[in-house]
Amino acid sequence: MDAIDRAILRELQKDGRLSNQELAARVGLTPSPCMRRVRQLEQDGVIQGYRAVIDPDAVGRGFEVLVSVEVRRDREAVEAFEAALENIPDVVEAYRLFGSPGCLLRIAVADLRAYERLWIEQLTALSGVTEVNSQIIMKRIKEPTGLPV
Repeated sequence: MDAIDRAILRELQKDGRLSNQELAARVGLTPSPCMRRVRQLEQDGVIQGYRAVIDPDAVGRGFEVLVSVEVRRDREAVEAFEAALENIPDVVEAYRLFGSPGCLLRIAVADLRAYERLWIEQLTALSGVTEVNSQIIMKRIKEPTGLPV
């Protein structure tokens, strides 16, 4: 990966809807080699997809919670827990961690009532879960904008 590939990645992280023409102009290439580079970055798995950034409040999911979860430390319990998370749409991010807690979730729901319902009916009911701790997000200070490349 060279400096031009990195420039392409920076530009696409800022605006994934750039036309190839505009992207090429911004990184100092003509459109044809620029498109070849983008396609190569996609084929190599460097660019994994393109997404829209959505306002959580606009879709009724402005109440966000970071949840630390302890799961029994055996392979079956961990695998079952992780598989179950795939079927809970309110869990928008999930990470297995080293140490304690064993897992960190980011939840996006409509309000406190919706979160309480999720906590009671789903999170604490998952097989292998031994502890659930919640931290309600007061304010997002830094939005994810991509990786520094």
